Amino acid sequence: MEIKAKARHIKISPKKVRLVVDVIRNLKALDALDQLKYITKAASKPLEKLLKSAVANAENNFEIKKDTLKIKEIRVDEGPTIKRWRPRAYGRATTIRKRTSHVSVVLEGEGDIKKKKKNSNNKKDDIVKVKDLKKGLDNKDQHDHKTSSKKPAKKQSGEKVKKVFQRKSG
Repeated sequence: MEIKAKARHIKISPKKVRLVVDVIRNLKALDALDQLKYITKAASKPLEKLLKSAVANAENNFEIKKDTLKIKEIRVDEGPTIKRWRPRAYGRATTIRKRTSHVSVVLEGEGDIKKKKKNSNNKKDDIVKVKDLKKGLDNKDQHDHKTSSKKPAKKQSGEKVKKVFQRKSG
């Protein structure tokens, strides 16, 4: 089972974040958290927060023990660059590029994986409601056609129900 978490728009350049990510790549999740506590780079705080979030996702959503989690993939991508200006000599201006990072983590869990089930009855209820609607439309069409002089068109079993409205024509 793969557990994913993302941190976007971190206001540290990707080059600086990759220095820290290279240290924790392919480690167990708990060992990586221990490493991040003692790294003195600014990127270690958002990475620690992201890794804790991914571990919490695994525990709460998939009931995987955090001892079995391992970092399968961790990737640092470049986010949007904020551009600022600095005045220079002779009336010139140079750009200051404030770079941001997007970090994504994929954890891999071992052992029994039990995903929590949400209300599975909802799907059955929805199917029943759709069938009731189709029956109601069929009955309504037949009733309207009885009052009119035209004969009702027979519906085929594989024919789709026409949408009530369309967003775009054509």
